[in-house]
Amino acid sequence: MERIEVIKNHYSSYNENERFSSKHGAVEFITTLKYVEKYLSPGMKIIEIGAATGRYSHYFARKGYDVTAVELVEKNIEVFNENTLIGEKVSVFQGDATDLSFIESEAYDVTLLLGPMYHLYTEEDQLSALSEALRVTKMGGIIFSAYCNSDLTVYQYCFGRDMILDTIAKNKIDLRSYKCFSLPEDIFQLHRKEDIDALMSHFKVSRLHYVGTDMLTHFMRDRIDEMSDEVFDIFIDYHLSICERTDMIGATNHILDIFKKE
Repeated sequence: MERIEVIKNHYSSYNENERFSSKHGAVEFITTLKYVEKYLSPGMKIIEIGAATGRYSHYFARKGYDVTAVELVEKNIEVFNENTLIGEKVSVFQGDATDLSFIESEAYDVTLLLGPMYHLYTEEDQLSALSEALRVTKMGGIIFSAYCNSDLTVYQYCFGRDMILDTIAKNKIDLRSYKCFSLPEDIFQLHRKEDIDALMSHFKVSRLHYVGTDMLTHFMRDRIDEMSDEVFDIFIDYHLSICERTDMIGATNHILDIFKKE
């Protein structure tokens, strides 16, 4: 099955709009917002590539920023439009992260690439998406690129769900390095830091932050969802204190790589 068809099939049945609605799910959202807001100033223009149903795009548009969103899946665009409030400075276009030729070069101060790298399975497509994100960003602008972490998948899926023998049988894991391999039918592409470093070595950028956006929250999701608001606020404070620590970042489901266009 082709990449685009697989993605559209997946999101036609998955409720992306509710992904951040629980407390454990909100950790990734809150963390990403904290880092984006470090680099925002009034009047900046934002583009979100792979905007899904627009949780980030709507958040920033309602803060007064001029936001352009690009999304591949028609169902997500429908929900995006349903969630748009009167007066929001936001527009959404259908498009693929690997080809943004309809978007002007160097037009945006901040670029969010928070979903596409989850679903690009070849180095060529991954480099195309990163190249396009950089092209539409102003010189000195900031790009936020999110990835799924390979090693937490080994813990959670291969061993946690007793799928290691099936994964081995399908040749989806290297038993020396325990690096996972994905095809479009697996939905999610998995990365390690060395993979991300190798991709970024092709571009003239400087890394500002490398962040574990949810860390081990999925291992204790029930406990987090049961927390009082007071305790959850303390948990978020703790999480933000460790999410860039080099001895901790490997223990995350989702990674956020933040870099400046030079």
